[in-house]
Amino acid sequence: MRWAYPRVLAVTAALAAVTVVCIAQSPLAYARGNLKKIHDPRKVTYSIRLKSCRARDSGKLPDPACTPGSIDPAVTQKDIRSTICKKGWTATVRPPEPQTEYAKYHVAYPAYHLKHSVVSELDHLVPLELGGSNDITNLWPEAGKQPNPKDKVENALNHAVCDGRVSLAAAQNALASDWITAEAKLGLTHPRAWCTTSAAYNATYGDYDVYVHSNQPYKTATATASNGASHSYETNGSGYADIYLYAGPGDAIRVTVGAASCSTTAN
Repeated sequence: MRWAYPRVLAVTAALAAVTVVCIAQSPLAYARGNLKKIHDPRKVTYSIRLKSCRARDSGKLPDPACTPGSIDPAVTQKDIRSTICKKGWTATVRPPEPQTEYAKYHVAYPAYHLKHSVVSELDHLVPLELGGSNDITNLWPEAGKQPNPKDKVENALNHAVCDGRVSLAAAQNALASDWITAEAKLGLTHPRAWCTTSAAYNATYGDYDVYVHSNQPYKTATATASNGASHSYETNGSGYADIYLYAGPGDAIRVTVGAASCSTTAN
């Protein structure tokens, strides 16, 4: 994820809050598939000292020697349901604004040879929503279009990981390598819309719970029974919805959600 805060002039508090660990590291230590692991929730850390960095592709991509990307070892494939796939989780690990402003204007800007007047966003190369760390090896001042298209890529990969279509490690490495081509490398450029559905009778309410699983997050899901009953509900961030429907036993139920459609029977 990223920040686009207004520039903070007073940095005294930030200086006191910054955790600095300056250890020289060779860029080879961050070879693709071997991202450095740094556990630093709610604080910006400095495992290397940035010297001179050059952004690539008009500021869209960072210098791999300065910003190779790094990840939080506390986020693993086994616990994604309680971390990156849990709504609001990133807020529990995001550093406070004074620390990110200090990192942006007093560390990243000088290293990337940017004037303070340049508009940019301090961006996580591997985003928090995919287990990225808050270390300087994972942060750089991303200049260019605001808001930038990287946000959509990050969201798409988060959904793909949480849906089980892509592993966490594959998504992290694809973004660290080149976020512009990450979706294409992972086969997610134009994913086929899909959904599955099932229905269970709810004796308490005398209706059916129509369970919908899809790759259509935040879309309207509509269930229609052959008896004419119809009801809609919005899917959550993982493309899931539970629709209440007054269908009759044996009715065919058709679900449409975004560009996907699927069907089941009320048993």
